[in-house]
Amino acid sequence: MKITWLGHGSFRIEIEDQTLLVDPWLTGNPMLPEESHEAAVAGGTHLILTHTHFDHVADMLPLARRLKIPVVGQYDLMAYWQEHEHISTLGFNKGGTVVLGGVALSMVPASHSSTFPTPEGLRPGGTEVGYMIRGQGHTVYISGDTAIMADMEWMAEHYKPDIGILSAGGHFTMDMKGAAYAANRYFDFDTVIPCHYRTFPILEQSAGDLKAGLPGVRVIEPEVMQAIEI
Repeated sequence: MKITWLGHGSFRIEIEDQTLLVDPWLTGNPMLPEESHEAAVAGGTHLILTHTHFDHVADMLPLARRLKIPVVGQYDLMAYWQEHEHISTLGFNKGGTVVLGGVALSMVPASHSSTFPTPEGLRPGGTEVGYMIRGQGHTVYISGDTAIMADMEWMAEHYKPDIGILSAGGHFTMDMKGAAYAANRYFDFDTVIPCHYRTFPILEQSAGDLKAGLPGVRVIEPEVMQAIEI
């Protein structure tokens, strides 16, 4: 398995026979150089959407058209996009699981918000979610943008993820201390990868507090476009 950070909350995950592009933010992403855009999405098999804030959804429709691959996300929005945007989608909902080749993808709750701008003002784009990705003997928890929440208890017990990709930049999501608290209280991770940090000055710039709060856990501070092999 290869997990590659594209900056902010965006990831490329090569697992089994799939290359999943999770919230791939290219346009305007200050962490991802333009010369890396093509390599970031090359060979993608599915686009995975957690919610519709601009820093997660901006490139979804253009990439779906250009790469000719489906967007996977909440049913209501996927049905709307398939009908009105004429792209391929795969819609399901929280608690559900879809099979993508050799990978099982389960949708789980998150606690955040999910809106997008229109000429008439902000409109909801479904609700925010996270995912459990199962393949190659591992379960990866993609938290999406989220606060600490009690749902993490049943999610950990039911899916038993060993790898956590946690939004931990603070201000909009958990901060590093909060992510460490959640990991300690609810999960039993072998590996934790923080994200949604360093992008802007308002966000945390280091995972030091996360590392300090998780002794015995492999905490990896990712570097953009450098694959983490697990």
